[in-house]
Amino acid sequence: MDWDKLRIFHAVADAGSLTHAGETLHLSQSAVSRQIRALEETLGATLFHRHARGLILTEQGELLFDATSAMARRLDTAEARIRDSEEEVFGELRVTTTIGFGTLWLAPRLPKLYEKYPDLKIDLNLEERVLDLPMREADVAIRMKEPSQADLIRRRLMSVHMRLYATPQYLDERGRLERPSDLSKHRLICQSTSSFQVSAGAALVQELLTHNVPSTLTVNNYFGVLQATLANLGIGVLPDYVIEDFPQLERVLPEIESNEVPVFLAYPEELRQSKRIAAFRDFVTDEIIAHRRRKKAEAAATVGT
Repeated sequence: MDWDKLRIFHAVADAGSLTHAGETLHLSQSAVSRQIRALEETLGATLFHRHARGLILTEQGELLFDATSAMARRLDTAEARIRDSEEEVFGELRVTTTIGFGTLWLAPRLPKLYEKYPDLKIDLNLEERVLDLPMREADVAIRMKEPSQADLIRRRLMSVHMRLYATPQYLDERGRLERPSDLSKHRLICQSTSSFQVSAGAALVQELLTHNVPSTLTVNNYFGVLQATLANLGIGVLPDYVIEDFPQLERVLPEIESNEVPVFLAYPEELRQSKRIAAFRDFVTDEIIAHRRRKKAEAAATVGT
């Protein structure tokens, strides 16, 4: 099968339009159309349904697009490994993690990484869905549980607990809590127990709601929970890693916290030699070690006083 025709087919299927594919490939619409017709004649199959709103893949087209997508991912991997044979760290690195961890912990620390590797291009994908690393939906992931996929290198980074926090202003106005039953006088800001999140967080929220909480605000990510908490709207259920960057928050009911949530960094075995992966991994590890040292120093200072 003609590689060039497959490349053009993949671009058309991805764009859903001859015109848009031609713009991407720097070819005229007529040239793209000729190549698609020639490929259909070679295969003896119709690959697209022509529709007023664009092109829709036929069943045969879907099969071929799955194959060309797999080829594209393999080529991306080969390109990454070739680039990583250079001494310098540069090029694109696709990182995925949760919205909360990505916005509240990772993104604020990235200037340090770019300062060291200014030619690095990070594509940061923040979502709760677990992307498929072996299928190259991303190069490296930071996840709130141990990855179950095969052929992944994984490293445990740290542990997180969900805890209760509020601003001093809110607590001064609404009163401080001495026991869990005092939640019946406050608004709780949290993720919905039905939203995608770590089970430890959902279990803690379910337990808190048993205390006749009169008002709640549920948000589908911890960034939103934090913003509402900072706005003095109520008591937020938040991961403990946010406190280093938001020390103005006061912990509420310190005896209450979720079960331990492990945080893992993972990447495909085939990227073991990637210098970009190594640079990112070492950067994250160094930041976490520095965080642990600060926490230890703070604890020692508290004991000393």
